[in-house]
Amino acid sequence: MAFPQGYSTENHRFGLPFSEFCVTWISDLPQMKLRDILFWLASCLLWTFTVSAGPSTLIRNILLIDGSGKPPYPASVRVQDQKISAIGDLKAFKNEKVIDGHGLCLAPGFIDSHSHHFADVQRNPNALSTASQGITTIVIGQDGESLPMAEIQQKLRSNPIAVHIASYTGHTALREQAMGEKNLLRPASQTEIDAMKKLLSADLAEGSLGLSTGLEYEGAFYSTRDEVMQLAQITAAYHGRYISHIRSEDITLADALDEIIQIGRIAKIPVQISHIKLAKKGDWGQAATILQQLEQARQAGIDITADIYPYNFWHSTPRILFPKRDYKNLASAELATQELFDPSGSTLVRYAPKPEYAGKTIAQIAQLRNESPAQSLIAIIALSEEFREKNPNFSGTVEAITGKSMLDADVTTFLQWPHANICSDGNAGAHPRGYGTFTRILGRYVREAQALSLAEVIHKMTGLTAKHLGIQDRGLIAPGKIADLVLFDPKTVLDHATIAEPQALSTGIQRVWVNGEIVYQNQQSTGKRPGTLIKRTHE
Repeated sequence: MAFPQGYSTENHRFGLPFSEFCVTWISDLPQMKLRDILFWLASCLLWTFTVSAGPSTLIRNILLIDGSGKPPYPASVRVQDQKISAIGDLKAFKNEKVIDGHGLCLAPGFIDSHSHHFADVQRNPNALSTASQGITTIVIGQDGESLPMAEIQQKLRSNPIAVHIASYTGHTALREQAMGEKNLLRPASQTEIDAMKKLLSADLAEGSLGLSTGLEYEGAFYSTRDEVMQLAQITAAYHGRYISHIRSEDITLADALDEIIQIGRIAKIPVQISHIKLAKKGDWGQAATILQQLEQARQAGIDITADIYPYNFWHSTPRILFPKRDYKNLASAELATQELFDPSGSTLVRYAPKPEYAGKTIAQIAQLRNESPAQSLIAIIALSEEFREKNPNFSGTVEAITGKSMLDADVTTFLQWPHANICSDGNAGAHPRGYGTFTRILGRYVREAQALSLAEVIHKMTGLTAKHLGIQDRGLIAPGKIADLVLFDPKTVLDHATIAEPQALSTGIQRVWVNGEIVYQNQQSTGKRPGTLIKRTHE
């Protein structure tokens, strides 16, 4: 059965004479065969659906990188009703909005699997820090800290933002509710664990992605494996995932890796290592050995993955430099300065007790104080404690350090692991990763160093990340997927954020779409705020 003269699948949705065609056929119904009647009904339904659909946009003349890992190829992409409706050699419909990509690359919007940007995007809902580097989804609730899903939903309703949000449920946040904020420096009782399990179940039922832990930080450092395991098993029952800032990235790394592997094996849950790194100088150059261990776990049936950011320095509290939390122990401080970070390359970026120290390296502060870097490290923490006691209502960051303690070659090796996705671990603060992570990867690791292919990296920023998170409706450019997109110039894309200028905008990101709406173009936000709360879905 053929369509009538003058009708085509490309023009019917814009109200061309197909309506008249449907009416005309009504008069012929008595003479029509059943096959023809069914075809007529289906055609009329198709017409009714398509003419009711919203306006569409055709993005043409682009090099498509669809997020699957497949090599780029020329194509056009049609966007309609917040979704990808067609891909291929497409012709523009009558009155359709057309955007010429000028041969640039179109990729799925980047998904930041480990983000601390939520506070910033609430203050600045245009989300310039993320959209400017092509990020369309940020995943929060990291390192054990989180807000309840219902509270996040309410915040987004009252203050819409430009990018999507997804969240884990934080282990430390559960401990604070069940144990009290001042009672965390001990293992939890079974009664307290049971209370955490109820809170976790409720949040998972609201669509949390799973459980996050920050086991190296004081709020969770004293938790037992059993405590974490019980919570992981609850998470698995809801088909959630487990992501962890593991207990150690330095002197007890082996034990920390054993713990997350054990959780994956016993709880039968996908597990992910947050911002994988080798922070102890004695371990530098051993990235391949670590990955071999993780591959062995995968071969044993454990779904273990990792995320990573492309910098050889981190941003955190100086407290993590004391693995035993013995902040007055000079021997521990000397171990930290010798093995765990470089005092001359590590900057105290925020320091409320003595603001004049901010912006100086630990080595410079030691010189000012006429003492060793180890002694200064002890003093910095002691003064912070004194400040907290005298200022109990202080809501800002008391101290923060940008610490250099990684080998570039190890970072590259971890980036190249097929099961590692890209994350920022950033916010709009003092570390340049908050504004520059994704463009840094594209500019420095793909174009300059050629450490990874463009298709490979985009996969690690999109399709692979979505798989690791259990997000099924984005991460790929394919019909039916949400139209979160980024148009960029592979020849010019580059980060410019530094420690001195951490909020410098990247270049080369031409346009960013969220839910089919342009939120960023011409180096500025458009003011659109179509971001939503993404909830966990069962696979």
